[in-house]
Amino acid sequence: MNDKTRKPPVLFINTSYPFVLPELEEKFTVFNHRDAQDQGALLAKAAKQVRAVYTNGSSWIPSMLDALPKLELIACSSTGYDEFDLDALKRRGIRLTNSPDLTSTDVSDLALALMLAAARRVTWGEQYLRSGEWLAKGRPPLTRRVSGRRLGIIGLGAIGRKVAKRASGFDMTISYQGPNKKDDVPYRHYADLLEMARDVDFLVVACIGGPTTAGIVTAEVLDALGPDGVLVNVARGSCVDGTALLAALKNNTIGAAGLDCHAEEPAGPDLYKGLENVALTPHFGSATPDSRRKMSDMAIDNLLAHFAGKPLLTPVAEIPG
Repeated sequence: MNDKTRKPPVLFINTSYPFVLPELEEKFTVFNHRDAQDQGALLAKAAKQVRAVYTNGSSWIPSMLDALPKLELIACSSTGYDEFDLDALKRRGIRLTNSPDLTSTDVSDLALALMLAAARRVTWGEQYLRSGEWLAKGRPPLTRRVSGRRLGIIGLGAIGRKVAKRASGFDMTISYQGPNKKDDVPYRHYADLLEMARDVDFLVVACIGGPTTAGIVTAEVLDALGPDGVLVNVARGSCVDGTALLAALKNNTIGAAGLDCHAEEPAGPDLYKGLENVALTPHFGSATPDSRRKMSDMAIDNLLAHFAGKPLLTPVAEIPG
């Protein structure tokens, strides 16, 4: 096999989705780090030729930069890339791609599900029934209405816009907070998050992760949301002050929360122990075959573009080509 027909070498870091590896192996010479018995030996072998990496983002190991001197591209099959040291990649001239705007349908669906579950205490209500308490204690307490309430969305990107579209079907009054006003939407814009939190009944976190949004939902924001307010997080756990949130739930500073993302991930079983005013999911907002296949396809298409000398489809803007 000559250089023109040889499949480009790619280091496969990790993903649990069964369709990914066969598709990579069809197009590339794959160094399978995930399944290697001796990962160090595999890296040493890969270092001699690997110029690109496929990863799902959450499993990227920073020390691999030093082990891969020929690395030119990291193709990440996730939307977020806050776990990457962008400065380190810039210094090495390594490009990074992600898979943006492919998960917004499923994540926004889950945002509405968590909003309803938290407000109507769905998970608590199921346990109330299954445990026999309904039979023993009688009717459960009243819950919170969602329709017609005021919704504030932190971050009006692809996910935030679809949350707003879905919420409009519940006749909610919609506003959003972010650094820039969007001229193509009818919703009220707040530059100040604290001000918006005071004015809404539901607060959905749908912004990017990373240092610019770390801890933006503070104790003060939760206090402004108030004892009847509901927080929903489908963004990143880092966006919410986890200690403040736990205190707010325990002290009923806010009414309830619906959380797909957690400050401590993976969250242990005792983190929310004893809290009946929270609905929880294990950060699987985009975890449908529909979204994950699209995300993987985007990463593979970026790899193909790179090896063909074509422009990357979804380069991370912070790392210029």
